[in-house]
Amino acid sequence: VQLQASGGGLVQAGGSLRLSCVASRSIRSIGVIAWYRQAPGKERELVATITAVGHTEYVGSVKGRFTISRDNAKNTVYLQMNSLKSEDAGVYYCNTWGPRKYDWGQGTQVTVSS
Repeated sequence: VQLQASGGGLVQAGGSLRLSCVASRSIRSIGVIAWYRQAPGKERELVATITAVGHTEYVGSVKGRFTISRDNAKNTVYLQMNSLKSEDAGVYYCNTWGPRKYDWGQGTQVTVSS
């Protein structure tokens, strides 16, 4: 399975971006899908998860600002990011939440200017 993240870019603090994660096969069979991010010099961290039935969880720092959603018909998971802060900058990846991970790929770069 390949999970391709896209939609990153340069945005001013307070702005918004919507990331997309397109799977090479049905996401119904993948189960819980997550967005992760990695800032320069830091470890990759979990940002948000969504189950097959749409239950969502967020890391505390993005609650109320980010929304994860999924469109099973399009095999796509989204991450709507609002009120972006400088600390949200980094490379964003999508992958499974469980111990079995697929290839991380290139991710998509999010840059937030102040």
